[in-house]
Amino acid sequence: MREKSMEMGLSKLLLVFFLFSLIFQTPASAVKQSYIVYMGVHSHGVEDAMASVSKVKESHNEFLASFLGSTEKAKESIFYSYTRDINGFAAILDEEEAAAIARHPNVLSVFLNKGKHLHTTHSWEFMLLEQNGVAQHNSLWSKASYGEDIIIGNLDTGVWPESESFSDKGFGAVPAKWKGFCENNTSTGVPCNRKLIGARHFKKAYFSGGGELSASTNSPRDNNGHGSHTLSTAGGNFVPGAKVLGLFNGTAKGGSPKARVAAYKVCWPPNPLGGECYDGDILAAFDAAIHDRVDVLSVSLGGPSTDYFGDATAIGSFHAVMNGVVVICSAGNGGPGDYTVTNVAPWIITVGASTTDRKFVTLVKLPNGKRFEGTSISKPLPGGHKFYPLISSAHAKAKNASAEEAMLCKEGTLDPKKVKGKILVCLRGDNPRVEKGMLAALAGAVGMILCNDEPDGNEIITDPHYLPASHINYTDGLVVYAYINSTKDPKAYITASTAKMRTEPAPFMASFSSKGPNFVTPEILKPDITAPGVNIIAAYTEAHSPTENDFDKRRTGFTTESGTSMSCPHVSGVVGLLKKLHPDWSPGAIKSAIMTTARTRDNTVNPMRNGTSMKATPFSYGAGHVRPNRAAHPGLVYDLNANDYLDFLCGIGYNQTTIKLFSKAPYSCPSNFSLLDFNYPSITVPNLFGSVTVSRTVKNVGSPGVYAASIREPHGVLVSVEPDVLKFDRTGEEKSFKLTLTNKKLGGAGEYVFGQLLWSDGRHYVRSPIVVASKAAFVKKSAQLGVAGGIRSGI
Repeated sequence: MREKSMEMGLSKLLLVFFLFSLIFQTPASAVKQSYIVYMGVHSHGVEDAMASVSKVKESHNEFLASFLGSTEKAKESIFYSYTRDINGFAAILDEEEAAAIARHPNVLSVFLNKGKHLHTTHSWEFMLLEQNGVAQHNSLWSKASYGEDIIIGNLDTGVWPESESFSDKGFGAVPAKWKGFCENNTSTGVPCNRKLIGARHFKKAYFSGGGELSASTNSPRDNNGHGSHTLSTAGGNFVPGAKVLGLFNGTAKGGSPKARVAAYKVCWPPNPLGGECYDGDILAAFDAAIHDRVDVLSVSLGGPSTDYFGDATAIGSFHAVMNGVVVICSAGNGGPGDYTVTNVAPWIITVGASTTDRKFVTLVKLPNGKRFEGTSISKPLPGGHKFYPLISSAHAKAKNASAEEAMLCKEGTLDPKKVKGKILVCLRGDNPRVEKGMLAALAGAVGMILCNDEPDGNEIITDPHYLPASHINYTDGLVVYAYINSTKDPKAYITASTAKMRTEPAPFMASFSSKGPNFVTPEILKPDITAPGVNIIAAYTEAHSPTENDFDKRRTGFTTESGTSMSCPHVSGVVGLLKKLHPDWSPGAIKSAIMTTARTRDNTVNPMRNGTSMKATPFSYGAGHVRPNRAAHPGLVYDLNANDYLDFLCGIGYNQTTIKLFSKAPYSCPSNFSLLDFNYPSITVPNLFGSVTVSRTVKNVGSPGVYAASIREPHGVLVSVEPDVLKFDRTGEEKSFKLTLTNKKLGGAGEYVFGQLLWSDGRHYVRSPIVVASKAAFVKKSAQLGVAGGIRSGI
């Protein structure tokens, strides 16, 4: 111990000597870097700023010359003079010059001109695929060559081919395996290139449901915006300088930015019956995509969950998976209620929606000093920091409208005489959020404050509102309403939108994200995973405004949208990378890798929560929040092949005669098969009376190693594993184990409890959620969902 202490003391002495020598060493040439010299605010007013520009520049030159020795050197050094309101300059300096300037009493700060990167696709940084806009060596982006030449198909509203997200700059020849094409035979068609290699539309089933199309919409072209947004999120190219209505400039990109993409348009404007995406068209698109040889299919649409083979998405995805295509679907936007999850077939990767650690902040300020952090993308209020009269929409109701309808700012409920020139306070619910703002503007409001109701809690959505607006949470909304009701002359101010990073807690589950249990097959946990789905910026159509209102003449190449539609393509992009890195992995192995490496804690290292700050459960997030870099090397996977899925279908009641109709190879149902033994990466027992034993098999996809099991038991349940140690001697080796669950003291009927099984060799952590109920909660409740997962037009 004494010898170690002497060694440490000698090391410290040598370090001090080295640093001391560096201090007195004269460098051959000092390193020059760009710095910002901030000197506060200018004394001149806005009105005479133009006349002062030259004087300010001259003063900056003279100031810097006093440090550099001449005005000529100062002019060469300065490349920006901030002359209007901010007082300061940017200049090329060495470290000693910067340090000397920082000591001057008129200088507030001197700091390096650090590079900032786009926040449009910040979700990829949040998912650790990049850091400060650069993919690190251990990033899945780097390992998988950004998904190069993987083909991602998208079933949605088509594509806007002019978007820079679908530019083929930097792309080589189209992969030889591609068998698809672009429909470009009319003036509204879609031209192919080396990035956007396919675009087709399917409409016959839509027509059969009473749908009608104009010449301008009868093509694969995206007149809605939803399809361009989802497809660019999954596989959009790099787009420097991307903006949303002139804000938040940076570089946009998809999850697999070097992948090829193909659009299959199956969704259309709502017909008289409200239908948009018809099963017949969906199934035709699946069929075409399989033939076209896509690798990944991203499907951000859905409806009420039903019997698997009464659902075109379940059928189409089954055939796709049998052909090696990975299918990813949105979980739906029916939350926060239970039993609302859709797209629950076990061969689908079903994705919930959660937040990132970025906010677009729009503050609401009151004259009493209170301020609330809301969100929107909208222009600022005119008149500087002027406070405007504030009125609740209930107080501004039209003569024949009810206060309840007016609170929601519905069409025909507002009195323009009461609204004109004021900031209108609307309650979230029933009608679309952006519609409320548009109706407020049409009634003469100068701005809108959108307040959450209690179920929506803390979940606030960044929408591209037509007028200055801020969406605030439930608690802050209560304060605003109380202020209005207790003040004779209420007023407020709404600031411009700014981006705020590294917010906490993140992620948390979006309240709109549909939840389990899975009422079609309760033994299968759904959703499988969660991914960023709130305030996602991606490509958009320029066929109409971001509010989709004819009154709004704005156009933007990128916009924000929220919904499980947005989280789905995030996982699709990750799947593209995994397909590139591991071309031999099955769809089941890829799903397992994504699920078993997910995280269930937020950036405060606490359990993930939902929009009302309550602890979330696997019925919201499945296995957790996706972690792409971990999924690249999961260690072990719960693999599933074609026969496993056929066994599953036997287990839920399909007979062998029926299964032979869609089984390519000879197949016989097993004599006794329990759904509890289906080799899924999660373990769900919805009807635990006494004791039950389930079996699983894991495959080693890493190096040889020894994995030990650890268990976090669900409350009231005893869990044991046999064996509790698995030794793998080679890659590809499989080992089976049994998990026994015993009902020790579970709660009442239908009450679920949650735990975890973890296998680890010290480097890999293979987690599976355990979900148990004491009695089956077979609630056949239809999920009240729209056909598309996005909620730009949501409530």
